Amino acid sequence: MSGQALKHVDSHSAIHEAALNEARELNDIMSKLLRSNQKDKAMEVALVAVEHWETRTLRHADAEEEGLYKELVEESPELRDDILSLTRDHDMMRFLVKEVKEMLEKDGFIKEVLEKFHTLVHIDAFHNIEEERILPHY
Repeated sequence: MSGQALKHVDSHSAIHEAALNEARELNDIMSKLLRSNQKDKAMEVALVAVEHWETRTLRHADAEEEGLYKELVEESPELRDDILSLTRDHDMMRFLVKEVKEMLEKDGFIKEVLEKFHTLVHIDAFHNIEEERILPHY
């Protein structure tokens, strides 16, 4: 059974917006550090950003998949394709975070790391819109 906050559009939206705003702020900080050639500090922020994605967004995704999504499909089988798409979004975000971690280990902070963090934000923003679109049906 999923938590009550996940079941209500307003509280669920607030969870999404907070995490996404934090991710955008981290990206802005990394961009500024990269422009000023402060790669060591950018690396530190990148590690914080990885932790953010793992503990905020992806942990939230795990909770959705383990509870909310199953309940949605059980109660509204016509949402199955939408839920599959949302789960695919989560998989793409997991894949990108894994790639970022590997790049940071291998190459340190490079421009491509920041590009992947921007991609994560774009995927998550679209995902949130789509998820919030189907929640009122629940």
